[in-house]
Amino acid sequence: MAIISNAVTIADAGAFSVGLGSMVLIKTLTASSSGTLSFVDGASSVVLDNTYPIYRFEFINIHASATGNFTFQANAAGASGYNEYITSTSFVAYHDEGDSTTALEYNDGSDQSQGTSFQLLNVSGAFDIENSANLSGTLTLFNPSNTTFVKHFIANTAFMGNGDYSHNNFVSGYFNLTAAIDEIQFKMSSGNIDSGIIKLYGIKDS
Repeated sequence: MAIISNAVTIADAGAFSVGLGSMVLIKTLTASSSGTLSFVDGASSVVLDNTYPIYRFEFINIHASATGNFTFQANAAGASGYNEYITSTSFVAYHDEGDSTTALEYNDGSDQSQGTSFQLLNVSGAFDIENSANLSGTLTLFNPSNTTFVKHFIANTAFMGNGDYSHNNFVSGYFNLTAAIDEIQFKMSSGNIDSGIIKLYGIKDS
């Protein structure tokens, strides 16, 4: 006899399904003065195909070698150049250590409208590159292997900006193509990713 909860079969004929909706770690990349960090399906144990309907990248203590922005782009299956069409939007909040400047605002300077540039993830300002400064956050990519719909993404990052500001950035958009996406690359707009970790997870049963 099956045990069913909210239309999900938990046990059937004595077999239990565990970790429903859990995140499965696929790959960890560690930067060391890295010009780029790339996740390519089928290379170096990376999975970025129809195995999972949702993929999530986690950024942990990304430190830049030069003042700039943390960015990403994609390749469709069989393509190269990391220059797929993106339409995106963003809003930001920031607050300085001196408690003198605060804001919550739409940021149109980093939007793309059928653009092929690398998408900025820290859209409200450049990195502070002092030793203690860094960026952390997430990027979620929805159904990248689907060949019917465009590919949506949502990102949220927190970072220490120039002038000792706390920034919280929200970026969303879509890759305007129906081909599968199987490669994602991250890089700084200037200089290298001096140090930090990017983890790729697949979200199963989602």
